[in-house]
Amino acid sequence: MTERKNLCILVAEVTGGDRLIGRLTAEEAQHSVDRCLNRIDRVVESNGGERLTREPQGLAASFERCDAAVLAACEMLERVVSLPPTSGVQLSARIGVHYGAIEPTRPPHGEGLTVARHLAANAQPGQALASGAAVMLLSTPARHFAGTEGTRSLTVEGMDWPVYEIGHRISGITPLPPTSKLSQQLRIRHQQDDLVVDEQHPVLLIGREQGNDVVIIDPRASRQHARIERRNGGFFLVDQSSNGSFVAIDGHGERMIKQAEILLNGPGRLGCGFSAGDIERDLVFFDLQ
Repeated sequence: MTERKNLCILVAEVTGGDRLIGRLTAEEAQHSVDRCLNRIDRVVESNGGERLTREPQGLAASFERCDAAVLAACEMLERVVSLPPTSGVQLSARIGVHYGAIEPTRPPHGEGLTVARHLAANAQPGQALASGAAVMLLSTPARHFAGTEGTRSLTVEGMDWPVYEIGHRISGITPLPPTSKLSQQLRIRHQQDDLVVDEQHPVLLIGREQGNDVVIIDPRASRQHARIERRNGGFFLVDQSSNGSFVAIDGHGERMIKQAEILLNGPGRLGCGFSAGDIERDLVFFDLQ
């Protein structure tokens, strides 16, 4: 950032790490928290955000659009809680989202960051809160992830805006209009894993680095190689790698894309940095259902 501007700010904190003290060494406890933060970091990147700060227990990020910040918050909650417990302790995240001013200082500061931090501090573990300033800027589809009314049972001192809980399963939300495309799922098969991209899990991360949903064991794959996004127009593979993605859709041959995207409109195979026809490699299979 080169000048003061208004952005959608997201602050995420990992909770539960204090309960690991005494069960693990300080280094082991921090490693468990870092594993959660790495997942949160990947979500920021995959949704087009920019990390502003990272601390031992949390991070802050900015987004040009509130839609992206709210979708990222929903993904973060699910990715952290999906990790297995450590020494019997389930770590979780609490998140605050606000649209406001941010100053291009190092470290950055401003009303947007202050309010987002305040919301995160008042959220419960496993909860994301957004200010009315952020919610009012959501598109109609993204409004699906926020409650229909500001939370009145929660008192957030110093907040001039109503506060909304956001997430994939918020009660009282207005459902998206049903369409044939929205009812579809993209099933992903890799090694012994069987995953789904759908309305509840609209983004899937693929890469060599641990923390991706699909971890590719091949040196030609990038650490964050690609992602699959569910949109109203279907399911898209978005490549962000150095060596490209090789996509073979049944009946259409193989196509290589690099720093680009392709519609996955049928069953097929994906090679991350290598041909999808190489059966000896770590292939990813996909199919519409």
